[in-house]
Amino acid sequence: MIPAEPSHTAHRVALRRAAHQLLDQPPVLRDPLAIPILGAATAEALRENPAQFETSRVSPYLRAFMAARARFTEDQLAHLRSTGIRQYVILGAGLDTFAYRDPSPELPLRVWEVDYPSTQAWKRECLAEANIAVPPHVTFAAVDFERQALPDALAAAGFDADAGALFAWLGVTQYLSHEAIRTTLAYVARATQAGGGVVFDYSIAPHLLSPAQRAVRAMLEAVVSAAGEPWQSTFEPDALVAELRELGFAVAQDVAPDEINGRYLAARTDGLKVGGMSHLMWAGATLHV
Repeated sequence: MIPAEPSHTAHRVALRRAAHQLLDQPPVLRDPLAIPILGAATAEALRENPAQFETSRVSPYLRAFMAARARFTEDQLAHLRSTGIRQYVILGAGLDTFAYRDPSPELPLRVWEVDYPSTQAWKRECLAEANIAVPPHVTFAAVDFERQALPDALAAAGFDADAGALFAWLGVTQYLSHEAIRTTLAYVARATQAGGGVVFDYSIAPHLLSPAQRAVRAMLEAVVSAAGEPWQSTFEPDALVAELRELGFAVAQDVAPDEINGRYLAARTDGLKVGGMSHLMWAGATLHV
């Protein structure tokens, strides 16, 4: 991250989530706030030409993955809420809008949005500009994952580490060191012993990719590096599952592209699907739904 600047990649993710609402019908994840939260000028530009920010042939695959990973996470949350989980922690929240469009407001839920301080300040400005009210059950916690202790920040913000929770960690691990990732996941394993778990996505180790995929990865890596947010970590799925079990999770399940496509993108007429360079992971007390 660049000090005092909001995340450029968080902005690009938000643009793709918004474009998904306009370009892909039906949307994998319906989000009526994805466009307004970007501000009036950007929202108008998107509505006039939703494809203007889709700058390469891989854009549909990225857009599909960003929509599907959010949908998978919110499906997990819906299930866990039905079992009594009442805490939701969004690590690297960016412009995530769940807390402001909760489809089940009748079920009590506390939400913690955790992010880099400058990115979080930017989000609060975006919410205010779009006249999106912050509900009283939402708490903002500013954290630099590489330099600050997540347990201390969440405890200070009122999180109960003994009550169970769902943690969402989307679009973040690629940018962190393995040590920072492992430290965070070890804490999450302890904090979800009473129920819940974590959904996160991760980049596949380059040696497991095809030559074409490695070329695409190199192109994307150059883009994020130029934005000051270089990728740092990749994983092998089987080794990551083993590491998560070692950290204390009762269950660790890799969610590969074929499963994502089969669950959320089957039988579409537009051919939208996710690619093979990133996977989702579920780690928790029980199997994923």
